[in-house]
Amino acid sequence: MTNNLQELVNQINKRLEELEYGTDPNELYDPIRYIMSLGGKRLRPVLVLLAYRLFKEDHDRIIDQAIAVEVFHNFTLMHDDIMDEAPLRRGKQTVHEKWNESTAILSGDVMMVKAYDLIIEAEANLKQIVKDFNHCAAGVCEGQQMDMNFEDLPTVSEAQYINMIRLKTAVLLGFSLKLGAMLANATESEANALYEFGVDIGIGFQLKDDLLDVYADQAKFGKQVGGDIISNKKTFLLLKALELANDNQSTRLNDWLHQSDFDPQEKVEAVKNIYNEIGIHELTMAKMNDYFQKGFEALAEIEVAEEKKKPLIDFADYLINRDK
Repeated sequence: MTNNLQELVNQINKRLEELEYGTDPNELYDPIRYIMSLGGKRLRPVLVLLAYRLFKEDHDRIIDQAIAVEVFHNFTLMHDDIMDEAPLRRGKQTVHEKWNESTAILSGDVMMVKAYDLIIEAEANLKQIVKDFNHCAAGVCEGQQMDMNFEDLPTVSEAQYINMIRLKTAVLLGFSLKLGAMLANATESEANALYEFGVDIGIGFQLKDDLLDVYADQAKFGKQVGGDIISNKKTFLLLKALELANDNQSTRLNDWLHQSDFDPQEKVEAVKNIYNEIGIHELTMAKMNDYFQKGFEALAEIEVAEEKKKPLIDFADYLINRDK
C-alpha cells in the first residue's frame, strides 16, 4: 500500500478509535468495540475518500460517511461469521465465539443503526444516498442467501457464482465509490462509472480472496488457510476444478467432497494438488485480471486529470498484488 493510501487508512482508524457506539449495557457495546478494533484493510472507506478526492480536496468533511460503510461492512461480517460458524476473524476469536450468537446478532443490529446515524449527516443528496445504500445493503443480503443456497445445490454455474460474489462483496465496493462521488456532487454519469469500476474490482477482489484461501501464507492471512476446501465451499476454484477435471481427477475430488471423517490438513493438501494438476491457480488469476481490466476501462471514462486517478489505480494494483 502506498504512503498516500496508508495516510488515509491511518485517518480512518483514528476516527474509528474516537467513535462512540453506546455505553450501557456493556454486553451489547463491547462486542462492537471489539470487532472494530481488530483492524482490517479499511478498503471501503478508503474508496469513499479516493472517489471524493477525484473531484474535491476537503475529504476531512466526509470521514464519518466513509466510516459508515466500514461499520456496515463489519456488521455483515459479524453476522456472516455466525452463519459460517467461523472460529476466527482477522486471526482473533469471532464475536459469537467470544460472547455468544444472540449477543453477536444484537450487537450487529446496533452497528447497522450506527451506520445510518453516520450517513444521515451527509451534506449532499441524502435521499438518493440512502436509497442507494438500501439497494446495496439488500444486495449484500441477497448475495449471502445465494451463497447459503449454493451449499445445498449439487452444482453451480460460473455465471451463478460470479453473480453471487457481485452481490455479496462487489456491490459494496461499488457503492463506496459512488458514495464518494455523490458526496462531492459529481455528475450522475461519473458516479455510475465509479460504481461500475468498484463492482468490477470487487469481483476481482473476491476471486483473489478465493485464491488466497487456498494458496496464502497462514501467518499473513489471518483466517484458516484451506477453510473453503475443508467446508466444501463452492468457490470459483472448486467449480472450475469440477468442470475441467479428467475422470481420475474427478473421482479423487468427489471422494474428498463426500468424506465426512477426514484429517483437515490432508484434505487441503490433496485437493490443492488436484487444483495444481488442472491449473486452477492460473485460471483464477486470468479471470481475476479480466475483471480488474474491465474496472480500469470504466475508470477511464471519467474525464478528470490522470494524476487524480492515480491513487485509485494504485489501490486496484494493491488489491491485485496483495498476499493476505
